[in-house]
Amino acid sequence: MSIDDIVAQGVARAVRELYGVDADPKSIVPQTTRKEFEGNLTVMVFPWVKAARKAPEAVGQEIGQWLVDNEPAVDRFNVVKGFLNIVIEPSFWSTVLEHIAAEKNYGITPAGADAPLVMVEYSSPNTNKPLHLGHVRNILLGWSLSQILAACGNRVVKTNIVNDRGIHICKSMLAWKRWGEGVTPEKAGKKGDHLIGDFYVLFDKKYREEVKELVATGMAEDEAKEKAPLMAEAREMLRRWEQKDPEIRSLWEMMNSWVYAGFDDTYRRMGVGFDKIYYESDTYLEGKDKVLEGLDSGVMYRKEDGSVWADLTDAGLDHKLLLRADGTSVYMTQDIGTAKLRFQDYPIDKMIYVVGNEQNYHFQVLSLLLDRLGFKWGKDLVHFSYGMVELPEGKMKSREGTVVDADDLMDEMVSTAAEVSRELGKLDGLTEAEISEISETVGLGALKYFLLKVDPRKNMMFNPKESIDFNGNTGPFIQYTYARMRSVLRNAAEKGFKVTDFSAVCPVEREITLIQTLADFPSVVSEAGRSYSPAIIANYAYDLVKQYNQFYHDCPVLREEDESRRSLRLCLTDVCSRTVATAMGLLGIRVPERM
Repeated sequence: MSIDDIVAQGVARAVRELYGVDADPKSIVPQTTRKEFEGNLTVMVFPWVKAARKAPEAVGQEIGQWLVDNEPAVDRFNVVKGFLNIVIEPSFWSTVLEHIAAEKNYGITPAGADAPLVMVEYSSPNTNKPLHLGHVRNILLGWSLSQILAACGNRVVKTNIVNDRGIHICKSMLAWKRWGEGVTPEKAGKKGDHLIGDFYVLFDKKYREEVKELVATGMAEDEAKEKAPLMAEAREMLRRWEQKDPEIRSLWEMMNSWVYAGFDDTYRRMGVGFDKIYYESDTYLEGKDKVLEGLDSGVMYRKEDGSVWADLTDAGLDHKLLLRADGTSVYMTQDIGTAKLRFQDYPIDKMIYVVGNEQNYHFQVLSLLLDRLGFKWGKDLVHFSYGMVELPEGKMKSREGTVVDADDLMDEMVSTAAEVSRELGKLDGLTEAEISEISETVGLGALKYFLLKVDPRKNMMFNPKESIDFNGNTGPFIQYTYARMRSVLRNAAEKGFKVTDFSAVCPVEREITLIQTLADFPSVVSEAGRSYSPAIIANYAYDLVKQYNQFYHDCPVLREEDESRRSLRLCLTDVCSRTVATAMGLLGIRVPERM
């Protein structure tokens, strides 16, 4: 039982005996006491003021005294207005540490067979270009959120929807057909997604040239964009694709296979994956069928031109187009089709879409439509809306080839990590293989942590140089402190030091602070799951290693002569290292044993 549970149950017993109130201990959530007040845990007493018919300060005094008299874990208390600040008996913290150390997967709640099934969609790439920095934030948030939700006791299915059809795909295909001269990824010596991205940029370049020439003849720019021969040819290619033209479909399949191989390499290096991948080329027709069902049942309506719409004005929204007059689908229709297939595949209890905040309105509409079409989770779907990520140089544009490619970014991060580590002497004495492994771990850890430590709802600026710093709130700082912990434990083993019974040791202030932070970890994981925020885990890991460094500086571990206290400090070091590894693992970040 955690210290929070002990206090919550004690307070529940107190209010029952004092005021005759049956309080559910689960509804009593102790908080860490603010630094300016004495105490370890704080409980608000306002819920019982009415029953007690006393001022909040008096209620706090009575509950606090009851705890001191009846709960061995409570040493003393103080009351500030309606807040009861509780000081835990110092010797009790040794017991808390023993309980934490005994748990193999501390902070992780395993999912039972009947646990809620949560599906998380992330990545959602287009097959006309490689993954870029924007995708990286999306993927890291989605992967981390999946790990956190699983750690909170949910069954989790990780999914991806690949945008593999549409005019943007045809642009790359047409450019390859026109100017590719049969080039393949192997011939070009490039990853397939990079090669296709080059042709997407080439199409835009040639298209702009055509538009410029037409404008020079006196044509208006908007008309020139519509009548440019390249765009007309791309539209014709899309029409032939939708008619399942064998030649176009064969070209599409070949080029998409190159892209998928490239995506897989990037995902593998990032350390992420999916349980199920869906493709828009499969889902858009399913969505059309579902919309037509809605039309038959009166959920949708048809206009005179043949287009199909949904009237959402009763929900404060507008009318939403679902099928064009020519019968073709829009993105909303495709999302409905994807939802239909997913619901057929899995008994989903909660659906979470990891998509940027520019799509907020889209998901408001989708939620309403799915609910009206009979999907039980539709009304409660979660749009995990995150802010955009930019570089100091400004925004990125795929058509102009100015995006920050995910693979290039990872290469740069690893190279910079090796350079900085070497300058600081952290790679001295290591083999080239060890240097390569550590550089990869530190470089990708820096990238992931920098993107995940920020509240996901906020826009952010990513600065690669700032992210690789062995001081401050960075991935490398946490990784280095973890390596320090593991070094302490290796040195202890070499000296023959073992963890023996330390239950009689009364921890000092630095030790208590660290133990209490460790005790907070399960509630931190729960809060990160409730609020869908990996940043909570990231900043907890930073706080924990900061506190460990202060403890390490003030409290000798290997030089401590008293065996029992040395055992407590070794146990603290071991539990801290395991908790840091778990927390960083929830973020998808590896931690090195040596640095």
